[in-house]
Amino acid sequence: MHTPNYRKGFTLIELLVVIAIIALLMSILMPALSRVKTSAKAAACQSNLHQWAIIWSMYADDNDGRFQRGAGGESQTGGGRWPAVVRDYYKDDKIRLCPMAIKTRSEIGIGPVTAWGGEDFDDNIVASYGFNEWLCNRPLNEQETENYWRYILSLPRSNTIPLFLDCYWYDVWAHSVDHPPQNETNVIGAGSNEMRRVCLNRHNYAINGVFLDWSVRKVDLKELWTLKWHKEYNTRDLWTQAGGATEEDWPEWMQGLKTY
Repeated sequence: MHTPNYRKGFTLIELLVVIAIIALLMSILMPALSRVKTSAKAAACQSNLHQWAIIWSMYADDNDGRFQRGAGGESQTGGGRWPAVVRDYYKDDKIRLCPMAIKTRSEIGIGPVTAWGGEDFDDNIVASYGFNEWLCNRPLNEQETENYWRYILSLPRSNTIPLFLDCYWYDVWAHSVDHPPQNETNVIGAGSNEMRRVCLNRHNYAINGVFLDWSVRKVDLKELWTLKWHKEYNTRDLWTQAGGATEEDWPEWMQGLKTY
């Protein structure tokens, strides 16, 4: 007698088990893949900033150790902002953008991964880094200009002086008494309390920055208050451990972060 040759297939239960295993693996792998992607963007951001370290070093060398005058908060014209000031020193516009912040607030709203510029500015330039305004070569008759660094060739502890950082605006005029943002989206453009422009959860509760020794590194958010932003900046003021800050003093979203 001829025996039929039946093809064996999967049962419904077997298919459901396979689907469940695949779903379980995806739930395990997706967070890991997301972390890898985020880490890659942070590394790309630091790569951008290494290029900016070279650019700003060349600019200072060409200008006798001084940086630009600076647009300041009173000016919204593109010619005084850093993308125009150093236009001759870079060709790739993409290095103006941290890979975590490539869209403007008109596209995604206010938040730590928002770029500045676009249709909100006269030159339509988009960027997501900012310059330490205290390094600008501002006229002596302007506000607090006695605290500006002005001439940079022989500064002490230049590895503690921020130059160029992840930022929600084109510059930052930080003070030691500036309050941290009450939540992660409480960033600001024009206005006061400018530490909020750089206190951004952009790289796992940290930002990246260039320092005046041309080094590039990650800066934890609470560490921002301990950097030497200007000549008379108090690095031991009320938002530091030395100044008596406690965990409860910080906004809830920053509690638990490394203290300085």
